[in-house]
Amino acid sequence: MKKLLTLLAAITFAVTAQAADITGAGATFPYPIYAKWAEDYKKATGVGLNYQSIGSSGGIRQIKAKTVIFGATDAPMKGEDLDKDGLVQFPAIIGGTVPIVNLDGFKPGELRITGPVMAEVFMGIINKWNDPKLAALNPGKKLPDQPITVVHRADGSGTTFNWTDYLSSVSKEWADRVGRGPAVKWLPPTAMGGKGNEGVAANVGRIKGSIGYVEYAYVKKNNMNFMQMLNADGRYVSPDDLTFAAAAAGVDWFSVPGMGTLILQAIDLRDREIILANTFMIACVNLLALLLADILYAVADPRVSYE
Repeated sequence: MKKLLTLLAAITFAVTAQAADITGAGATFPYPIYAKWAEDYKKATGVGLNYQSIGSSGGIRQIKAKTVIFGATDAPMKGEDLDKDGLVQFPAIIGGTVPIVNLDGFKPGELRITGPVMAEVFMGIINKWNDPKLAALNPGKKLPDQPITVVHRADGSGTTFNWTDYLSSVSKEWADRVGRGPAVKWLPPTAMGGKGNEGVAANVGRIKGSIGYVEYAYVKKNNMNFMQMLNADGRYVSPDDLTFAAAAAGVDWFSVPGMGTLILQAIDLRDREIILANTFMIACVNLLALLLADILYAVADPRVSYE
């Protein structure tokens, strides 16, 4: 915490002292908001932000190699690893991971699913849209006799870490056979990978009968079809900014060394089916120049958002 406060205190001086562009790399999850912040910050200061949307694993590799000013990851680094590499970490962005589908004849949010059934779909146990388990969750809907194509991340991904962490929490079979992590072995023989949230969104958009998972900003940006999910209160919930914010309220970020609290594990069980994730910004303690200027600018101007 002391390192983080010292780092933040030096930012204002560093930003005014140098005019080089800010460089960052990592998670694709926060890319839409970073792009918006970069645009507005460039207009206000003349300083650019070059953020490479390469995935959380790539962001960690680059900040450890000190080839960028900051890295971003959805799966937090451990406190001991931060200390070993001279890094600091803190949560920068909160968002939600959303199941998306490409199925003709249905509006966004019209189809419903539960966590355990979702796990069976992503394991390939349920491989057709008219499977009895899906039909039972969607009475009155004419689900097609159409194969399901699972679309997943092909790169090391914090979004995948959060998605598989959720599926592990709702399905023992998933936890035993697949587990959680930034990269896992996908069981369906027809499963297809996409690079970044962008790649998953693009593949689901072009493959009929497909299902995937992306950060909510990609759903809004591409007007994608999503599924409602059943929570522990027996309510089907849709993703939106207010729902994410309400579910995340009250999280104790200092309960884990390095502020590495996984928001999905910290929120009330009633909101577990709102698949929240938080992106962590990681920076070298000795790289002060221009560090986090985009974050400070956005905090100063609350109008800056995904829109």
